[in-house]
Amino acid sequence: MATTNAPRYSRHAALLGAAAAVLLLGGCGGAAQHRTASAGERSAGPSAGTGTGAAKVPEATTFTTVRGAPEDAAPGGRAAGTGGTDGTVVHPTGPAPVFDRPGGRRIATLPATQLGGPTWVPVVETSGEWRRVLLPSRPNRASGWLAGTGLRTARTPYTVRVEVAKRQLTLLKSGRRAGRWTVAVGGAKTPTPAGRTFIMASVLPGKKTPSPLVLPLGTHSATLDTFGGGPGTVALHGWPDASVFGKAVTHGCVRVPADALKALSRVPLGSPVLITA
Repeated sequence: MATTNAPRYSRHAALLGAAAAVLLLGGCGGAAQHRTASAGERSAGPSAGTGTGAAKVPEATTFTTVRGAPEDAAPGGRAAGTGGTDGTVVHPTGPAPVFDRPGGRRIATLPATQLGGPTWVPVVETSGEWRRVLLPSRPNRASGWLAGTGLRTARTPYTVRVEVAKRQLTLLKSGRRAGRWTVAVGGAKTPTPAGRTFIMASVLPGKKTPSPLVLPLGTHSATLDTFGGGPGTVALHGWPDASVFGKAVTHGCVRVPADALKALSRVPLGSPVLITA
């Protein structure tokens, strides 16, 4: 096998300054900004090139758009309850080429870190030594194929389900319910985007913010190109005013009660998150 087993892996990013949390929380609690691209966002597609050649391609991060990425289909049937995966997650030990199909065209590079912490992404399909993974970039539901070399593998027992219509978040561990909470979701004009995504990073603000922990997801607002000065990244986070729970009042993020945030803090990076309308 080209990959190595990693039964224990980092759950959280390193302690970051307040700036990263402000970028993520600003849009959920403050005025949204409608612009074509956020500060620092790099929207670029791959230049001409096929096969495994090192074409000029963007990094697959929350700040970029990866053109030509296969769209992930939301899982259905019985598998939907656990995000449609077996819990396998991978971490590139260095910059990893991302392809549109096994041995196909290179469309991006997946860096080893995201927002200051290690990159862990869920595997949603396997073909021989190739792994199709979810990407943290725009467009939403972007995925890509990684070769099996240079990857650490692990398995998470957790899946997070967000049912937007019910304003409900359910945490599953090994397929069994570990907790369920009423939450706040996106408003009518700035809905929480549906689809399969994952916990991309864990940000511990260095200064006081509305939430002591922010869990950015690998998905973005479908109606805002940017908010709060950031790239429109959707996140799970706490909120000091409990009156918002059960309402559609955010700019796309999911606000959760304190006990839910505590439980979510134990969920490893790369764990799948299934958001349904």
